[in-house]
Amino acid sequence: MTYPFRRISAASACIAILTGAPALAQSEDSVLQLEAKISLGDVRGRIDHMAVDPNRQRLIIAELGNDTVSIVDLGRRSVIQRITGLKEPQGVGYEPSSDTLFVANARDGSLKLFKGETYEAAGGVELGSDADNIRVDAAAKRVVIGYGDGGLAVLDAATRNRVENVRLRAHPESFQLDPDGRRIFVNLPDAHAVAVVDGASGTTLASWPMDKGGNFAMAIDRNRKRILVAFRSPPELSVFAMADGKRIASVETCGDIDDLFVDRQRNRVYASCGEGFVDVFAIDGVVYRRLSRIPTARGARTSFFAPELDRLLVAARATSNEPAAIWIFRPLP
Repeated sequence: MTYPFRRISAASACIAILTGAPALAQSEDSVLQLEAKISLGDVRGRIDHMAVDPNRQRLIIAELGNDTVSIVDLGRRSVIQRITGLKEPQGVGYEPSSDTLFVANARDGSLKLFKGETYEAAGGVELGSDADNIRVDAAAKRVVIGYGDGGLAVLDAATRNRVENVRLRAHPESFQLDPDGRRIFVNLPDAHAVAVVDGASGTTLASWPMDKGGNFAMAIDRNRKRILVAFRSPPELSVFAMADGKRIASVETCGDIDDLFVDRQRNRVYASCGEGFVDVFAIDGVVYRRLSRIPTARGARTSFFAPELDRLLVAARATSNEPAAIWIFRPLP
């Protein structure tokens, strides 16, 4: 499904998001206001990770169960293009210096590249198996992809060559890049650990043992030098010191959590869960207090917080009554 492109500025896109529709739902104690739902049309199965092209104000969605990636114009609030023929796309990442979209495919372990404006195919890299999360280091112009039974591939964004290959004890789930220390923090749920890797040499600096299961989601709090890890069994958010892995705080969360983000402007944490909620936590020193539990839809565990837009975007998979959709939330003061 393809629609004509239309160029819009960042300012006009934000205005469109703010004024294009009235608020759909808001509880008295809510800290997120639901502004709109964007239908994804005929998309079936699980939706995985998302990314944003901020200059074009586009949301990129890995539709794993549908073997597609959708491109949503956030100003127009509509799908403008869909990339088909993929093989269980899990991770997506947009790298601005090369204007390239990277798509990691689970079924064949391939990394597919597409031109940023038109999404024409632009080559690929074979990683072997289970290509998953993608992180873009815009400052270093590198792209990092988790894959296989335990590996991170580090690519030069300009040449697309692999410049580093990091070996891990188990398959990597969410991981975060520390721009200051050049470290990479990696969730290894099968090993019940978080690995700390030197981003320059690829060597493992430390392994923090985890005493709970299902550590899939992770976020980095650069202001406070902390790593946030969310567990599924039992549902819990734990906070660790970036320097040594010392646990700082723990708090209960909603179930089947998959994505986690820090809102640096408001000192908040957003956690999206397949149980059908977004939990919002306030950060007060070393205390993490839940402000609100926002209802979404069962299975809507994938989200993306875009500071450039000041919006939290939640992906709800299709049901027998409703098509798959992106829910746009505006954080309230």
